[in-house]
Amino acid sequence: MSELPIENLCIAKNWQQQLAVAFSNIEDLCRYLSLSYKDLPVSVAATKSFPLRVPIGFADCMEKGNPNDPLLRQVLPINDELEAYPGFNNDPVGDLASAPLSGVLHKYHGRVLLINTGSCAINCRYCFRRNFPYEDLQLSKQRESEVIRYIQDHTDITEVILSGGDPLLLSDERLSKLLQQLNDIKHIKRIRIHSRLPIVLPARITSEFVNTLSISHKTIVLVVHCNHANEISESVISAFQRLRTNGIIIFNQSVLLKGVNDNVAVLCDLSEKLFSHGVIPYYLHLLDKATGTGHFEVAESSAVAIIAEVQTLLPGYLVPKLVKEQAGGLSKQALYSA
Repeated sequence: MSELPIENLCIAKNWQQQLAVAFSNIEDLCRYLSLSYKDLPVSVAATKSFPLRVPIGFADCMEKGNPNDPLLRQVLPINDELEAYPGFNNDPVGDLASAPLSGVLHKYHGRVLLINTGSCAINCRYCFRRNFPYEDLQLSKQRESEVIRYIQDHTDITEVILSGGDPLLLSDERLSKLLQQLNDIKHIKRIRIHSRLPIVLPARITSEFVNTLSISHKTIVLVVHCNHANEISESVISAFQRLRTNGIIIFNQSVLLKGVNDNVAVLCDLSEKLFSHGVIPYYLHLLDKATGTGHFEVAESSAVAIIAEVQTLLPGYLVPKLVKEQAGGLSKQALYSA
C-alpha cells in the first residue's frame, strides 16, 4: 500500500494543483477517511474501465469513519458495478444517435450540446456517460471551427449547452475563445454550462473565470450538479456568491440515487440549502441506465411517491422536476405533477 502524500494535498492552493493531487487510489481514500479497506465491498476491477477520482475538498465533506456516508457512496468503486442489470447499457440516453458530428449532440429543438471534454474533476460512479467514447466524440480544438459553422447554419438553435465530461476543466483562455465565437452568432440567445466543479472543486470559480464569463453578451446559465446538502461546503457557498454577484443564474440538477438521497428529508434539506445560497432546484433525474450503475436505481413508483411527499412539505419553487430521459425522446419526460 502506497503512502499518500498528505502534505501535498494540504498545500495545494489553486484548482489545477487540487485536481492534480485528487485521490486516485481506493486504499488512500479509505485511509484518509479512517475506514478499513478490507471491510468494504470495494472493487479494484471496477476502476480499470472507470478510474477513481475524488478531490480532497469533496472527501473533506464526508464523515470520517462512516462507510455509509452518502457522498462516499457516490464515488467509491464497489463490486456491484460489475453486476449485469437488465435494461442497462453503454448508451442509455441515445447520445450516439444524436451526434451529427464529433463534439455535438443535437437531440432537442432549439438546443445543441457540445461535448467539450471527456474529463471530470470527480468520477461519480453513477455517471451516465461513464462508457461514452470520448476519444472519438469530444470537441477538440481542431474541430471547433466545424462545430461553430454547424451552429451558424442551424438558425433554429437558440441555446448552446457546454457539457462533457466537465467543460470547466477547460482553461479560461479556451473558454473565452469559445464564448467569443458563440457571441458572434446572432440567433444564439443563451449559453448554458453544465458543471459539477463548483461543487467538487470550488477553487475553479476564480475571479479570472468569472471575468471570462462576463465577456459574453448572451445570457449565461450555470447548471451545477449537487445530490446532497453535505456537498455544500463553505468553499462552495463562496463560489456561489462569486457567481451570483456577477449576474450568473445558477440552477441545480440532481440524480435520485439509492442510499444517497432517496429520502424525503434529505431532498428537502438539499433544496432549502441550495435556495438559501441563491441556487434554484431544477431537475431531479431518475437514474440513466448506464452499465455499471444498476445498484443506484430507485424504482419509478418510489421516486414519484418521494417527490409527491416533498411537494407537500416545500413551496413549489423549491421542488425540482422529477424527470427521466429516454433515447429518441423529444424532451425529458416529467414523471410527476401536483
